[in-house]
Amino acid sequence: MTLNPEGALDIDPLLDDPATRIVVCCGSGGVGKTTTAAALGLRAAERGRKVVVLTIDPARRLAQSMGIDSLDNTPRRVKGISPAGEAAGGELHAMMLDMKRTFDEIVEAHADKGRAEAILGNPFYQSLSAGFAGTQEYMAMEKLGQLRSRDEWDLIVVDTPPSRSALDFLDAPKRLGSFLDGKLIRVLMAPAKVGGRAGMKFLNVGMSMMTGALGKLLGGQLLRDVQTFVAAMDTMFGGFRTRADATYKLLQAPGTAFLVVAAPERDALREAAYFVERLAAERMPLAGLVLNRVHGSGADQLSAERALAAAENLDERRIVDQTDGKEEGRATPEAPSPEAPSGPEPAPTDPDPSTEHPSTEQLTAGLLRLHAERMRLVAREQRTRDRFTALHPEVAVTEVAALPGDVHDLAGLRDIGDRLAAGGTPAGAAS
Repeated sequence: MTLNPEGALDIDPLLDDPATRIVVCCGSGGVGKTTTAAALGLRAAERGRKVVVLTIDPARRLAQSMGIDSLDNTPRRVKGISPAGEAAGGELHAMMLDMKRTFDEIVEAHADKGRAEAILGNPFYQSLSAGFAGTQEYMAMEKLGQLRSRDEWDLIVVDTPPSRSALDFLDAPKRLGSFLDGKLIRVLMAPAKVGGRAGMKFLNVGMSMMTGALGKLLGGQLLRDVQTFVAAMDTMFGGFRTRADATYKLLQAPGTAFLVVAAPERDALREAAYFVERLAAERMPLAGLVLNRVHGSGADQLSAERALAAAENLDERRIVDQTDGKEEGRATPEAPSPEAPSGPEPAPTDPDPSTEHPSTEQLTAGLLRLHAERMRLVAREQRTRDRFTALHPEVAVTEVAALPGDVHDLAGLRDIGDRLAAGGTPAGAAS
């Protein structure tokens, strides 16, 4: 982590440091983690690093922005890196976590062929690998460990899962370990360990009440599937815990840097503050906070109050200057001449409002009110950030100005990378 005198986060020294091997982008949902991870990966590659970006975002925006038709569980090289970056040896690869395929790979790598086939075909395993609570987070950790062990890339950028809580990524290994060490698993595993008739006797005597209750709740076939799964997975449970512990220690290592990503909103920064405290408690290296979608104004010398006062003055002057259609001192119209046709005079016609164009004063007043709203938003975001900074003055911060639209290509990601490195664009450069 590199701090400049103002306490801002210097991104480029972090990415350039060969000792930095893993960057983890974390935070609550919808704050721009995927875009941040992709922009960091692109910037690092164009500065000479060999990078792989691992995303768990199901929206597939990362593939689209990198010009790849689709991402899967295999890293794919991204074309379009700047020639200067390629000349320096830079490469960018990207992949999207396939939770079930990663689980299958673990089984295939750590079980003999016959047992692997039994596990992969087990209905309970298929359900567990596709959607068990915490499986996605655990498999993200598992895939990170696999990528790091291959030593094919010198930098791995991780986009953490869009979980309900940003803490799920850190808690997943412990939750899976608790599941594997749970009483139900140990009881179901016991008959397989005892084996033979003794095992069946244990199952019939020691589990008669439990299996009866579970059979009614889950169905007898599901219970048998669970028991078969546990028996086949018995030799692999220790491996799950061992690899989870190893990956957890990898996240604590000096070569790892966590970037907490947030928006300048109360709930997002509250979650960010909680995550900062949790990282400190777990002794995990925090690089800093990326504050996305920060609003500014190129006319911030004009306060919201002055803008509203000016708009009101314009409105009042426009109302005062309007006439009622009678000019002062105008002569009384003469009586109609004898040649004029007789009959009632036509009623005066009111102007059609739809054909009227707003005056310069009206347009100016409207723009002043829009400016006042923007300045109030800027002030609110600044107060929110100030509260976070007061709680965590030690956390380095870089700001990224809000953009008028989504990022769809490498040029957009390159722009985001520039803004990350600069600590945000000057006020008013982006809406």
